[in-house]
Amino acid sequence: MTAVEDPRPLCFVLMPFGTKPDPGSNVTIKFDAIYQEVIRPAIEAAGLKAIRADEERVGGIIHKPMFERLILCDFAVADLTTANANVYYELGIRHAMRPWSTILIFADGIRLPFDLGPVRGLAYHLDPAGNPAAATADRDELAEQLRAARSEVTDSPLFQLLDNLPHPDISRLKTDVFREQVEYSDALRQRLAEARRQGVEAVRAIRDELGDLRNYESGVLVDLLLSFRDVSAWDDMVTLVEQLPAALARTVLLREQYGLALNRDGQGGKAEEVLLTLIRDRGPSSETYGILGRVYKDRYEAALAAGQQVLARGLLAKAIDAYVKGFESDWRDAYPGINAVQLMELSEPPDRRQAELLTVITYSVKRRIESTQPDYWDYATLLELAVLGNDPEQVRHVLPLALAANPQHWQVESTLETIRRLRKVREARGTLPDWLTEAEHALAEAAGAS
Repeated sequence: MTAVEDPRPLCFVLMPFGTKPDPGSNVTIKFDAIYQEVIRPAIEAAGLKAIRADEERVGGIIHKPMFERLILCDFAVADLTTANANVYYELGIRHAMRPWSTILIFADGIRLPFDLGPVRGLAYHLDPAGNPAAATADRDELAEQLRAARSEVTDSPLFQLLDNLPHPDISRLKTDVFREQVEYSDALRQRLAEARRQGVEAVRAIRDELGDLRNYESGVLVDLLLSFRDVSAWDDMVTLVEQLPAALARTVLLREQYGLALNRDGQGGKAEEVLLTLIRDRGPSSETYGILGRVYKDRYEAALAAGQQVLARGLLAKAIDAYVKGFESDWRDAYPGINAVQLMELSEPPDRRQAELLTVITYSVKRRIESTQPDYWDYATLLELAVLGNDPEQVRHVLPLALAANPQHWQVESTLETIRRLRKVREARGTLPDWLTEAEHALAEAAGAS
Protein backbone atom coordinates (compact mmCIF):
# COMPACT_ATOMS: atom_id res chain seq x y z
CA MET A 1 0.00 0.00 0.00
CA THR A 2 1.82 3.08 -1.24
CA ALA A 3 2.58 6.17 0.83
CA VAL A 4 1.26 4.59 4.02
CA GLU A 5 3.78 3.24 6.52
CA ASP A 6 2.47 0.00 8.01
CA PRO A 7 -1.11 0.96 8.93
CA ARG A 8 -2.14 -2.64 9.73
CA PRO A 9 -4.29 -3.40 12.78
CA LEU A 10 -2.14 -4.02 15.84
CA CYS A 11 -1.86 -7.40 17.56
CA PHE A 12 -0.42 -7.35 21.06
CA VAL A 13 1.54 -10.42 22.18
CA LEU A 14 1.43 -11.46 25.84
CA MET A 15 4.11 -14.06 26.58
CA PRO A 16 7.19 -14.89 28.63
CA PHE A 17 10.59 -13.77 27.29
CA GLY A 18 13.87 -15.51 26.67
CA THR A 19 14.35 -19.09 27.94
CA LYS A 20 12.13 -20.33 30.77
CA PRO A 21 11.72 -23.75 32.41
CA ASP A 22 8.26 -25.28 32.42
CA PRO A 23 7.38 -26.13 36.06
CA GLY A 24 5.26 -29.07 34.91
CA SER A 25 7.94 -30.77 32.81
CA ASN A 26 11.68 -31.08 32.35
CA VAL A 27 11.64 -28.89 29.21
CA THR A 28 13.29 -25.48 29.04
CA ILE A 29 11.25 -23.48 26.54
CA LYS A 30 12.79 -21.08 24.02
CA PHE A 31 10.08 -18.39 23.95
CA ASP A 32 11.98 -16.04 21.66
CA ALA A 33 12.15 -18.80 19.04
CA ILE A 34 8.42 -19.45 19.42
CA TYR A 35 7.74 -15.76 18.85
CA GLN A 36 10.03 -15.45 15.83
CA GLU A 37 9.08 -18.74 14.13
CA VAL A 38 5.39 -19.16 15.02
CA ILE A 39 3.65 -16.17 16.56
CA ARG A 40 5.04 -13.22 14.62
CA PRO A 41 4.82 -14.88 11.18
CA ALA A 42 1.23 -15.94 11.93
CA ILE A 43 0.25 -12.41 12.90
CA GLU A 44 1.79 -11.03 9.72
CA ALA A 45 0.14 -13.73 7.62
CA ALA A 46 -3.21 -12.62 9.05
CA GLY A 47 -2.57 -9.06 7.86
CA LEU A 48 -1.75 -7.65 11.30
CA LYS A 49 1.27 -5.97 12.90
CA ALA A 50 2.82 -7.68 15.93
CA ILE A 51 3.72 -5.73 19.08
CA ARG A 52 5.40 -7.72 21.83
CA ALA A 53 4.91 -6.73 25.47
CA ASP A 54 7.78 -4.76 27.01
CA GLU A 55 9.63 -6.95 29.51
CA GLU A 56 10.66 -4.03 31.69
CA ARG A 57 8.70 -3.47 34.90
CA VAL A 58 8.82 -0.71 37.51
CA GLY A 59 7.91 -1.72 41.04
CA GLY A 60 5.90 -4.67 39.73
CA ILE A 61 3.56 -2.35 37.78
CA ILE A 62 3.39 -2.54 34.00
CA HIS A 63 4.28 0.67 32.22
CA LYS A 64 1.40 2.89 31.10
CA PRO A 65 2.21 2.38 27.38
CA MET A 66 1.92 -1.38 27.90
CA PHE A 67 -1.54 -0.93 29.41
CA GLU A 68 -2.51 1.27 26.47
CA ARG A 69 -1.40 -1.30 23.92
CA LEU A 70 -2.94 -4.15 25.89
CA ILE A 71 -6.36 -2.47 25.93
CA LEU A 72 -6.32 -0.54 22.66
CA CYS A 73 -4.77 -3.06 20.26
CA ASP A 74 -7.43 -4.58 18.03
CA PHE A 75 -6.11 -8.13 18.51
CA ALA A 76 -4.04 -10.02 21.08
CA VAL A 77 -2.27 -13.38 21.39
CA ALA A 78 -1.57 -14.72 24.89
CA ASP A 79 0.88 -17.58 25.46
CA LEU A 80 -0.15 -19.32 28.69
CA THR A 81 2.79 -21.72 28.81
CA THR A 82 4.58 -21.88 32.21
CA ALA A 83 1.64 -20.07 33.86
CA ASN A 84 3.61 -16.83 33.85
CA ALA A 85 2.04 -14.46 36.42
CA ASN A 86 2.47 -11.33 34.28
CA VAL A 87 0.82 -12.96 31.28
CA TYR A 88 -2.18 -14.10 33.35
CA TYR A 89 -2.54 -10.67 34.92
CA GLU A 90 -2.44 -9.01 31.51
CA LEU A 91 -4.89 -11.56 30.10
CA GLY A 92 -7.34 -10.78 32.90
CA ILE A 93 -7.24 -7.10 32.00
CA ARG A 94 -7.68 -7.91 28.32
CA HIS A 95 -10.67 -10.20 28.93
CA ALA A 96 -12.29 -7.58 31.17
CA MET A 97 -11.96 -4.86 28.52
CA ARG A 98 -12.27 -6.73 25.21
CA PRO A 99 -15.19 -9.11 24.54
CA TRP A 100 -13.46 -10.60 21.49
CA SER A 101 -10.24 -10.79 19.42
CA THR A 102 -7.98 -12.45 22.02
CA ILE A 103 -6.36 -15.76 21.01
CA LEU A 104 -4.93 -18.12 23.63
CA ILE A 105 -2.03 -20.45 22.84
CA PHE A 106 0.07 -22.86 24.91
CA ALA A 107 2.60 -25.64 24.48
CA ASP A 108 1.06 -29.01 23.71
CA GLY A 109 0.79 -31.22 26.80
CA ILE A 110 0.81 -28.53 29.48
CA ARG A 111 -2.00 -28.30 32.01
CA LEU A 112 -3.87 -25.02 32.21
CA PRO A 113 -5.07 -23.69 35.57
CA PHE A 114 -8.60 -24.73 36.52
CA ASP A 115 -10.22 -21.34 35.66
CA LEU A 116 -8.88 -21.52 32.11
CA GLY A 117 -9.51 -25.20 31.59
CA PRO A 118 -12.75 -24.69 29.61
CA VAL A 119 -11.31 -21.85 27.52
CA ARG A 120 -10.62 -22.70 23.91
CA GLY A 121 -6.98 -22.32 22.88
CA LEU A 122 -4.42 -23.41 20.32
CA ALA A 123 -1.71 -25.91 21.29
CA TYR A 124 1.64 -25.48 19.54
CA HIS A 125 4.33 -28.17 19.44
CA LEU A 126 7.82 -28.29 20.94
CA ASP A 127 10.78 -30.56 20.42
CA PRO A 128 12.74 -31.97 23.42
CA ALA A 129 15.02 -28.92 23.37
CA GLY A 130 12.09 -26.52 23.80
CA ASN A 131 12.14 -25.18 20.23
CA PRO A 132 9.19 -25.16 17.80
CA ALA A 133 8.67 -28.66 16.41
CA ALA A 134 5.98 -27.87 13.81
CA ALA A 135 6.44 -24.16 13.15
CA THR A 136 4.74 -24.06 9.75
CA ALA A 137 1.60 -25.95 10.77
CA ASP A 138 1.27 -24.08 14.08
CA ARG A 139 1.84 -20.75 12.35
CA ASP A 140 -0.83 -21.46 9.74
CA GLU A 141 -3.41 -22.50 12.35
CA LEU A 142 -2.76 -19.42 14.48
CA ALA A 143 -3.05 -17.19 11.42
CA GLU A 144 -6.39 -18.76 10.59
CA GLN A 145 -7.69 -18.13 14.11
CA LEU A 146 -6.59 -14.50 13.91
CA ARG A 147 -8.45 -14.07 10.64
CA ALA A 148 -11.54 -15.62 12.22
CA ALA A 149 -11.25 -13.17 15.14
CA ARG A 150 -12.28 -10.36 12.78
CA SER A 151 -15.82 -11.70 12.97
CA GLU A 152 -16.08 -10.38 16.57
CA VAL A 153 -17.24 -13.63 18.17
CA THR A 154 -17.07 -13.25 21.96
CA ASP A 155 -14.08 -15.12 23.42
CA SER A 156 -13.84 -13.47 26.85
CA PRO A 157 -15.22 -15.81 29.55
CA LEU A 158 -16.53 -12.78 31.41
CA PHE A 159 -18.67 -11.58 28.51
CA GLN A 160 -19.68 -15.14 27.62
CA LEU A 161 -21.00 -15.69 31.14
CA LEU A 162 -22.74 -12.31 31.54
CA ASP A 163 -24.81 -11.78 28.40
CA ASN A 164 -26.00 -8.30 29.36
CA LEU A 165 -22.66 -6.94 30.55
CA PRO A 166 -22.06 -3.56 28.81
CA HIS A 167 -19.02 -3.51 26.58
CA PRO A 168 -16.45 -1.11 28.08
CA ASP A 169 -15.83 1.91 25.90
CA ILE A 170 -12.09 1.76 25.32
CA SER A 171 -11.90 5.21 23.73
CA ARG A 172 -13.42 7.32 26.49
CA LEU A 173 -10.62 9.83 26.22
CA LYS A 174 -11.04 13.41 25.11
CA THR A 175 -11.55 13.59 21.39
CA ASP A 176 -8.30 15.28 20.39
CA VAL A 177 -6.20 13.19 22.81
CA PHE A 178 -7.39 9.79 21.61
CA ARG A 179 -5.62 9.99 18.27
CA GLU A 180 -2.28 10.03 20.12
CA GLN A 181 -3.04 6.97 22.26
CA VAL A 182 -2.78 4.24 19.62
CA GLU A 183 0.50 3.68 17.83
CA TYR A 184 0.09 4.05 14.11
CA SER A 185 2.03 5.30 11.15
CA ASP A 186 3.95 8.50 11.81
CA ALA A 187 4.13 9.05 8.07
CA LEU A 188 0.35 8.90 7.71
CA ARG A 189 -0.19 11.15 10.72
CA GLN A 190 2.12 13.75 9.20
CA ARG A 191 0.35 13.46 5.84
CA LEU A 192 -3.04 13.94 7.47
CA ALA A 193 -1.76 16.99 9.35
CA GLU A 194 -0.52 18.47 6.09
CA ALA A 195 -3.79 17.55 4.36
CA ARG A 196 -5.75 19.44 7.04
CA ARG A 197 -3.73 22.54 6.23
CA GLN A 198 -4.41 22.10 2.51
CA GLY A 199 -8.14 21.55 2.86
CA VAL A 200 -10.90 19.02 2.37
CA GLU A 201 -9.80 17.70 -1.03
CA ALA A 202 -6.40 16.70 0.34
CA VAL A 203 -8.05 14.77 3.20
CA ARG A 204 -10.43 13.10 0.75
CA ALA A 205 -7.47 12.01 -1.36
CA ILE A 206 -5.97 10.14 1.60
CA ARG A 207 -9.35 8.56 2.38
CA ASP A 208 -9.62 7.32 -1.19
CA GLU A 209 -6.08 5.94 -1.04
CA LEU A 210 -6.79 3.86 2.06
CA GLY A 211 -9.44 1.71 0.41
CA ASP A 212 -10.90 -1.00 2.67
CA LEU A 213 -11.13 0.56 6.14
CA ARG A 214 -11.14 -2.86 7.82
CA ASN A 215 -7.43 -3.13 7.07
CA TYR A 216 -6.50 -0.25 9.38
CA GLU A 217 -6.20 -0.01 13.13
CA SER A 218 -8.43 2.32 15.09
CA GLY A 219 -5.97 5.19 15.52
CA VAL A 220 -5.68 5.69 11.76
CA LEU A 221 -9.45 5.77 11.32
CA VAL A 222 -10.05 8.14 14.22
CA ASP A 223 -7.38 10.51 12.93
CA LEU A 224 -8.98 10.44 9.49
CA LEU A 225 -12.39 11.23 10.99
CA LEU A 226 -11.03 14.12 13.05
CA SER A 227 -9.21 15.43 9.98
CA PHE A 228 -12.54 15.70 8.18
CA ARG A 229 -13.91 17.49 11.24
CA ASP A 230 -11.03 19.96 11.26
CA VAL A 231 -11.78 20.98 7.65
CA SER A 232 -15.55 21.14 8.37
CA ALA A 233 -16.32 18.31 5.94
CA TRP A 234 -19.45 17.23 7.80
CA ASP A 235 -20.95 15.07 5.06
CA ASP A 236 -17.63 13.23 4.71
CA MET A 237 -17.64 12.62 8.48
CA VAL A 238 -21.15 11.17 8.33
CA THR A 239 -20.24 8.90 5.43
CA LEU A 240 -17.01 7.74 7.08
CA VAL A 241 -18.66 6.83 10.40
CA GLU A 242 -21.25 4.78 8.53
CA GLN A 243 -18.45 2.86 6.78
CA LEU A 244 -16.33 2.14 9.87
CA PRO A 245 -16.06 -1.33 11.48
CA ALA A 246 -19.01 -1.87 13.82
CA ALA A 247 -16.88 -2.25 16.96
CA LEU A 248 -15.25 1.16 16.44
CA ALA A 249 -18.47 2.87 15.36
CA ARG A 250 -20.12 1.74 18.62
CA THR A 251 -17.65 3.58 20.84
CA VAL A 252 -18.73 6.70 22.70
CA LEU A 253 -16.17 8.83 20.87
CA LEU A 254 -17.41 7.85 17.42
CA ARG A 255 -21.08 8.14 18.35
CA GLU A 256 -20.50 11.63 19.74
CA GLN A 257 -18.66 12.72 16.63
CA TYR A 258 -21.37 11.17 14.48
CA GLY A 259 -23.99 13.25 16.29
CA LEU A 260 -21.88 16.39 15.89
CA ALA A 261 -21.40 15.79 12.17
CA LEU A 262 -25.07 14.99 11.56
CA ASN A 263 -26.10 18.25 13.22
CA ARG A 264 -23.61 20.35 11.26
CA ASP A 265 -24.72 18.54 8.10
CA GLY A 266 -28.28 19.74 8.65
CA GLN A 267 -29.63 16.50 10.11
CA GLY A 268 -30.46 17.80 13.58
CA GLY A 269 -33.31 15.35 14.17
CA LYS A 270 -31.12 12.32 13.51
CA ALA A 271 -28.31 13.85 15.58
CA GLU A 272 -30.68 14.23 18.53
CA GLU A 273 -31.73 10.59 18.22
CA VAL A 274 -28.11 9.36 18.11
CA LEU A 275 -27.10 11.40 21.17
CA LEU A 276 -30.15 10.54 23.28
CA THR A 277 -29.60 6.85 22.52
CA LEU A 278 -25.96 7.21 23.55
CA ILE A 279 -26.98 8.80 26.85
CA ARG A 280 -29.44 5.97 27.51
CA ASP A 281 -26.77 3.38 26.68
CA ARG A 282 -23.75 4.89 28.42
CA GLY A 283 -25.08 7.44 30.86
CA PRO A 284 -24.53 11.22 31.00
CA SER A 285 -21.28 12.90 30.04
CA SER A 286 -20.26 16.51 29.56
CA GLU A 287 -19.19 15.85 25.98
CA THR A 288 -22.38 14.11 24.88
CA TYR A 289 -24.68 16.63 26.54
CA GLY A 290 -22.53 19.48 25.19
CA ILE A 291 -23.09 18.28 21.63
CA LEU A 292 -26.79 17.70 22.30
CA GLY A 293 -27.06 21.24 23.67
CA ARG A 294 -25.56 22.53 20.42
CA VAL A 295 -28.20 20.58 18.46
CA TYR A 296 -31.02 22.31 20.37
CA LYS A 297 -29.24 25.68 20.22
CA ASP A 298 -28.99 25.52 16.43
CA ARG A 299 -32.65 24.57 16.15
CA TYR A 300 -33.55 27.44 18.52
CA GLU A 301 -31.71 29.95 16.32
CA ALA A 302 -33.38 28.56 13.18
CA ALA A 303 -36.83 28.84 14.77
CA LEU A 304 -36.07 32.38 15.94
CA ALA A 305 -34.95 33.40 12.44
CA ALA A 306 -38.18 31.95 11.03
CA GLY A 307 -40.27 33.98 13.45
CA GLN A 308 -41.48 30.90 15.36
CA GLN A 309 -41.29 32.50 18.79
CA VAL A 310 -43.15 29.85 20.80
CA LEU A 311 -41.11 26.99 19.30
CA ALA A 312 -37.92 28.99 19.84
CA ARG A 313 -38.64 29.38 23.56
CA GLY A 314 -39.15 25.62 23.90
CA LEU A 315 -35.93 24.79 22.06
CA LEU A 316 -34.02 27.37 24.12
CA ALA A 317 -35.21 25.65 27.31
CA LYS A 318 -34.11 22.25 25.95
CA ALA A 319 -30.68 23.61 25.01
CA ILE A 320 -30.18 25.12 28.46
CA ASP A 321 -31.28 21.89 30.12
CA ALA A 322 -28.85 19.81 28.03
CA TYR A 323 -25.92 22.12 28.77
CA VAL A 324 -26.70 22.19 32.51
CA LYS A 325 -26.83 18.39 32.63
CA GLY A 326 -23.52 18.26 30.79
CA PHE A 327 -21.84 20.57 33.29
CA GLU A 328 -23.37 18.72 36.24
CA SER A 329 -21.97 15.42 34.93
CA ASP A 330 -18.41 16.80 35.07
CA TRP A 331 -17.83 20.05 36.96
CA ARG A 332 -14.30 20.25 35.55
CA ASP A 333 -15.56 20.75 31.98
CA ALA A 334 -16.60 24.39 31.65
CA TYR A 335 -17.75 24.15 28.02
CA PRO A 336 -21.36 23.07 28.64
CA GLY A 337 -21.52 25.35 31.68
CA ILE A 338 -20.55 28.53 29.83
CA ASN A 339 -23.01 27.69 27.07
CA ALA A 340 -25.77 27.18 29.64
CA VAL A 341 -25.29 30.57 31.30
CA GLN A 342 -24.97 32.33 27.94
CA LEU A 343 -28.33 30.94 26.84
CA MET A 344 -29.85 31.76 30.22
CA GLU A 345 -29.06 35.39 29.43
CA LEU A 346 -31.32 35.11 26.37
CA SER A 347 -34.28 33.83 28.37
CA GLU A 348 -37.14 36.21 29.16
CA PRO A 349 -36.95 36.73 32.03
CA PRO A 350 -33.30 35.61 32.57
CA ASP A 351 -32.97 32.20 34.16
CA ARG A 352 -32.66 32.46 37.96
CA ARG A 353 -30.05 29.66 38.05
CA GLN A 354 -27.57 31.81 36.17
CA ALA A 355 -26.04 33.64 39.14
CA GLU A 356 -25.34 30.44 41.07
CA LEU A 357 -23.87 28.67 38.04
CA LEU A 358 -21.65 31.64 37.17
CA THR A 359 -19.83 31.28 40.48
CA VAL A 360 -19.26 27.53 40.05
CA ILE A 361 -18.17 27.74 36.42
CA THR A 362 -15.80 30.63 37.13
CA TYR A 363 -14.17 28.60 39.89
CA SER A 364 -13.86 25.61 37.54
CA VAL A 365 -12.12 27.66 34.86
CA LYS A 366 -9.78 29.35 37.36
CA ARG A 367 -8.74 25.99 38.77
CA ARG A 368 -7.96 24.76 35.26
CA ILE A 369 -5.85 27.84 34.55
CA GLU A 370 -3.92 27.36 37.79
CA SER A 371 -3.32 23.64 37.29
CA THR A 372 -2.50 23.51 33.56
CA GLN A 373 -0.94 25.57 30.83
CA PRO A 374 -3.87 27.88 29.94
CA ASP A 375 -4.79 28.60 26.34
CA TYR A 376 -6.91 31.21 24.60
CA TRP A 377 -10.19 29.41 25.29
CA ASP A 378 -9.54 29.40 29.04
CA TYR A 379 -9.14 33.18 29.11
CA ALA A 380 -11.96 33.73 26.60
CA THR A 381 -14.29 31.69 28.81
CA LEU A 382 -13.32 33.78 31.84
CA LEU A 383 -13.98 36.90 29.78
CA GLU A 384 -17.46 35.75 28.82
CA LEU A 385 -18.21 34.79 32.42
CA ALA A 386 -17.10 38.25 33.59
CA VAL A 387 -19.40 39.89 31.06
CA LEU A 388 -22.31 37.74 32.16
CA GLY A 389 -21.54 38.52 35.81
CA ASN A 390 -21.32 42.28 35.14
CA ASP A 391 -17.74 42.43 36.42
CA PRO A 392 -15.93 45.21 34.48
CA GLU A 393 -12.74 44.90 36.54
CA GLN A 394 -12.43 41.21 35.61
CA VAL A 395 -13.22 41.98 31.97
CA ARG A 396 -10.40 44.53 31.80
CA HIS A 397 -8.03 42.08 33.52
CA VAL A 398 -8.77 39.00 31.41
CA LEU A 399 -9.19 40.51 27.93
CA PRO A 400 -5.48 41.39 27.48
CA LEU A 401 -4.50 37.89 28.67
CA ALA A 402 -6.81 36.32 26.10
CA LEU A 403 -5.44 38.43 23.24
CA ALA A 404 -1.85 37.74 24.36
CA ALA A 405 -2.43 33.97 24.04
CA ASN A 406 -1.81 34.12 20.26
CA PRO A 407 -5.34 33.18 19.20
CA GLN A 408 -6.21 32.38 15.62
CA HIS A 409 -8.50 34.69 13.70
CA TRP A 410 -11.51 32.39 13.92
CA GLN A 411 -11.08 32.01 17.68
CA VAL A 412 -11.28 35.76 18.26
CA GLU A 413 -14.22 35.95 15.85
CA SER A 414 -16.03 33.30 17.89
CA THR A 415 -15.60 35.27 21.11
CA LEU A 416 -16.55 38.49 19.36
CA GLU A 417 -19.78 36.89 18.12
CA THR A 418 -20.65 35.89 21.70
CA ILE A 419 -19.91 39.36 23.08
CA ARG A 420 -21.97 40.99 20.33
CA ARG A 421 -24.90 38.73 21.12
CA LEU A 422 -24.70 39.64 24.80
CA ARG A 423 -24.36 43.32 23.94
CA LYS A 424 -27.56 43.22 21.86
CA VAL A 425 -29.44 41.61 24.76
CA ARG A 426 -28.21 44.26 27.19
CA GLU A 427 -28.96 46.98 24.68
CA ALA A 428 -32.53 45.75 24.21
CA ARG A 429 -32.98 45.85 27.98
CA GLY A 430 -31.53 49.34 28.23
CA THR A 431 -28.56 48.24 30.34
CA LEU A 432 -25.59 48.65 27.96
CA PRO A 433 -22.47 49.63 29.98
CA ASP A 434 -19.50 51.40 28.40
CA TRP A 435 -17.04 48.68 29.43
CA LEU A 436 -18.95 46.10 27.36
CA THR A 437 -18.75 48.31 24.27
CA GLU A 438 -15.02 48.79 24.89
CA ALA A 439 -14.47 45.02 25.10
CA GLU A 440 -16.37 44.49 21.85
CA HIS A 441 -14.30 47.13 20.05
CA ALA A 442 -11.03 45.61 21.32
CA LEU A 443 -12.02 42.16 20.08
CA ALA A 444 -13.13 43.52 16.72
CA GLU A 445 -9.79 45.30 16.32
CA ALA A 446 -7.87 42.12 17.25
CA ALA A 447 -9.94 40.02 14.86
CA GLY A 448 -9.22 42.42 12.02
CA ALA A 449 -5.50 42.35 12.75
CA SER A 450 -5.26 38.55 13.19
